[in-house]
Amino acid sequence: MNRNTHSFAPIHPSRITGWRRIWQRAPNRPAAFLSVIVDPDSVIDGVIAPVPNDDWVALDEREFSYARLAVTDAVQHAASDVRDISIYAIPPENTAPPDKNHPILLSYVDAVLQGYLREFGETGAEHFCASTDGWDTPVRNDRTDPVYPRAQGLTTTERTFVDDMLLTLRAKVFA
Repeated sequence: MNRNTHSFAPIHPSRITGWRRIWQRAPNRPAAFLSVIVDPDSVIDGVIAPVPNDDWVALDEREFSYARLAVTDAVQHAASDVRDISIYAIPPENTAPPDKNHPILLSYVDAVLQGYLREFGETGAEHFCASTDGWDTPVRNDRTDPVYPRAQGLTTTERTFVDDMLLTLRAKVFA
């Protein structure tokens, strides 16, 4: 979602129907990450972009805990020349519940919400939070020593927004 975490271009705003975001954990990951689950009543905003050099193998390796699912017909966008659109989800049989030993990383939340703020503004970032399940998962504050490999520095305004959203969501942030 955040342009600063990858080299995919051009990026196009998009909307997918029939999926909902959720914080989940794969057993081979030390933390909870965003995934999606089928939800016929849900619509979520995001972005689409071509995979550089059409190198799906490299992207699959980066997203090693996820399964790549074809969703071309479920995505609305204004991009031209789009052949295939995929979404990554942790397979249900490979999920484990997030917990304090496998928390959401604040550095990951920062990167995602920064992307939403920059692509969709505060309203879009608020919608992201409202359309994502699992905020009751503990959130580890790793800002000073980020664990997330694509962590981003936030402006003061972005950091305040993220912190305020986590308070609104009643997220349990710990050091």
